[in-house]
Amino acid sequence: MARILAASEPGAIALAAAVLSDGGLVAFPTETVYGLGADALNPIAVARIFESKGRPRFDPLIVHVADEAQLGELVVDLPPNALALANRFWPGPLTLVLPKKAVVPDIVTAGLATVAVRIPAHPVALDLIRQTQRPIAAPSANRFGRISPTYAAAVNEELGDAMNLVLDGGPCRIGVESTVIFFADNQPLLLRPGGLAVEEIEAIVGPVVIPELTEEQPLSPGRLPAHYAPRTPLAIWFGDNVATLGKRVGLLALQPPLNPRRFVAVEILSKDGDLIEAAANLFAALRRLDRLGLDLILAEPVPNRGIGLALNDRLRRASAGSEKR
Repeated sequence: MARILAASEPGAIALAAAVLSDGGLVAFPTETVYGLGADALNPIAVARIFESKGRPRFDPLIVHVADEAQLGELVVDLPPNALALANRFWPGPLTLVLPKKAVVPDIVTAGLATVAVRIPAHPVALDLIRQTQRPIAAPSANRFGRISPTYAAAVNEELGDAMNLVLDGGPCRIGVESTVIFFADNQPLLLRPGGLAVEEIEAIVGPVVIPELTEEQPLSPGRLPAHYAPRTPLAIWFGDNVATLGKRVGLLALQPPLNPRRFVAVEILSKDGDLIEAAANLFAALRRLDRLGLDLILAEPVPNRGIGLALNDRLRRASAGSEKR
């Protein structure tokens, strides 16, 4: 297992920055999920991310920066709508896909002419970027296609010795990945729903288009149909009858169910039905169910508004990941 070091320990972030500067991999907290970081301008270090996660090289990474100065080193320009979103929501759970400069290695962007960038809203992440003095490429710190980690121990469960160090900054506040917006002729496209509600984005830039999954190569992370999957088969459940006789079945629900005794285990995301609380609890609840040796996990969809759009997206892709097996 990799060494887990409390981010609050004196010298911890400086040590992590030194590891990154030396081409190593460091898992670190953001407000969304834990990321597996490497120096974004070091293609050999970035290649270790793909190797450690088992991630296909055609799936681009998000680059995390600390401020506008670092951003300017990576992107050609910001369209007016992109600038408006950056001014309003950065630091925060928003990723913008923008035209890249030649300094960004092709391995980071999977050969695309664009790069996905964001400024995270977590003091540990920001301090790490600043002390490293380099942008950090960081997908979620998990095996490719599996449940994203929202606390340090889950990172070690996923990757163990595949990384050099885990910075423990406590549980992630938001719990689902960032919202990804791409701009085509200044028209915002939603490539991945996430921790920033689409309604908040539309209040700044107007209607956001949700494109179909038709591109031959993903334009950003989170575009593959099968993702975020537990090892236990998962199915979306709408309360109808499901053939579960003789099976050990668990339930993932927003609020307490009417008949919990029919399930071996029940995970409640929010007793009050709060979607923000539900998002923060989603991946950890899935992990707990996944450890129980169940035959099936049934997951109830949540209201498809606000951050609920991101929750339903993760559940849909997790169920697709189960179907692929």
